[in-house]
Amino acid sequence: MSNKNTWGMTPELVETIAAGYDFDEDSIALGSLIDDNGTYPQAQIRIPLHAMNRHGLIAGATGTGKTRTLQLIAEGLASQGVSVFLTDVKGDLTGLAQPGEPSDQLLARTEDIGQDWKPDAFTLEMLSLGAQAERGTPVRATVCDFGPLLMAKVLDLNTTQEQALQLIFSWADRRGLALIDLKDLKAVVQYLTDEGKSELKEIGGISSATAGVILRSVSVLESQGGDVFFGTPAFDTADFFRLDEDGRGVISSLAIPQLDSRPALVSTFIMWLLADLFDTLPEVGDQPKPKLVFFFDEAHLLFKSASPTFLDQVVQTVKLIRSKGVGVFFITQTPQDVPEDVLAQLGSRVMHALRAYTPKDVDKLKNTVSTFPNTPLDLEEVITNLGTGEALITVLGEKGVPTPVAPTRLCAPAADMGVADDEVIKKVIEESKIRTQYVEATDPYSAFEALTEAGSQGTHAPATERDDSAASQDSQPDIGTKYTDEELEDAIVNPTSRRKTGSVSRKEADTVSDVVTGMLGNAMRSFGTQLGREISRTIFGTRRRRRR
Repeated sequence: MSNKNTWGMTPELVETIAAGYDFDEDSIALGSLIDDNGTYPQAQIRIPLHAMNRHGLIAGATGTGKTRTLQLIAEGLASQGVSVFLTDVKGDLTGLAQPGEPSDQLLARTEDIGQDWKPDAFTLEMLSLGAQAERGTPVRATVCDFGPLLMAKVLDLNTTQEQALQLIFSWADRRGLALIDLKDLKAVVQYLTDEGKSELKEIGGISSATAGVILRSVSVLESQGGDVFFGTPAFDTADFFRLDEDGRGVISSLAIPQLDSRPALVSTFIMWLLADLFDTLPEVGDQPKPKLVFFFDEAHLLFKSASPTFLDQVVQTVKLIRSKGVGVFFITQTPQDVPEDVLAQLGSRVMHALRAYTPKDVDKLKNTVSTFPNTPLDLEEVITNLGTGEALITVLGEKGVPTPVAPTRLCAPAADMGVADDEVIKKVIEESKIRTQYVEATDPYSAFEALTEAGSQGTHAPATERDDSAASQDSQPDIGTKYTDEELEDAIVNPTSRRKTGSVSRKEADTVSDVVTGMLGNAMRSFGTQLGREISRTIFGTRRRRRR
């Protein structure tokens, strides 16, 4: 080995990098250090578990191995008792449910980097957005829980229309009209543009034209099949927190084949899942390892055409959710796909190869290199010469300081790196422990039924103003009872027993939130404004007790 090569790697630098990844605590093996002369199996690159809830980024050009890196990290987390949520865009992460097949090429690679590779399979929970139950357990949300900010992004509304939608949500809330699915939202907007037109002035002077735009957008979304995403039973994100019989984390995989046809809806729906976790989980502070790591693939779709208000809420969620024991990894092509305020929160970086074919590509390359810690390596040279399954890596070390930038040949996942066999997929779906409670959609009494009933009787919309103090007295639980971290840990294996013994279920979170709503309403009512009601809203939606 020469003393110095074209990447700028010296024996001294190899030792420095290797020392930066020599962690005393539990960690996940990512691969071995490399340069253009070969690998250094003695220099193992790892990521400590405590850094996994400091968030991260997996980026790189198409075909460079981002999905396999996601799979590798997910396997490492599950093996150490951490629950995982990931999005499966192409369907080739179902292979997690069956052991990988050894081959001469695979074994040669693993031997080269010093990996003791053994085939393995993991407990997989297959989820599917909307009504495609054949792809897994259906995941739905109510329009009310989704909230006006997320709904505005789905409907592609401008800032003025978004503000109008917030007022419409507020009006329905004060009238006691439950927004469960799209026909409920459509019914409310239709009412406000027809017989209830005079009530538009009551909620802030929304123009009929703006209300009409919102109505048309809802109708278009409904005609495109978007209605299957909304309804009941709504998914309880507490079901992400499960361990299997061997104490390994369950990997919840959300199939999103609709990404190309409805990218804004799908990516925003995934953001709702993350925001719901933020709303319902207790504060746990710094932990030796996260309780859940959330992988957000095709993350650039989330930020495309997003309003400033929406981006502010995304940044707030990402900043604060780590204190709930949740880590977030964004997967996309370049760091520039992620807003700077979000990118600043991503402490771990796995950067696969980039290609610079155009002046714009060159600019992206330079900007990407600038996001890494200082290093003597020529990163522009390295990043354009990485092969498939190789990446530049830096993570947060034991003291929260970024580790040296390490060109790494990544380990091979233990599970199958492709689509699982049909029999395996069928078995995974049939053996789901949560499927039965979500598979059948329901249609409870809500805004559509209430307004239809009022119209048939020739009356106005129900005027049941919510009495926050009365609601809080009727539903108030024992405020002194809180779920501890130990109780959550004890109940995490079995979702059925968890609901009986006291994990963070949506119903309980809703009940506690109703109490807070009542307290805030009493405190603010004397000011003669709606501030008390508005402050009780969650980050994106409205947390209110479900009518079951």
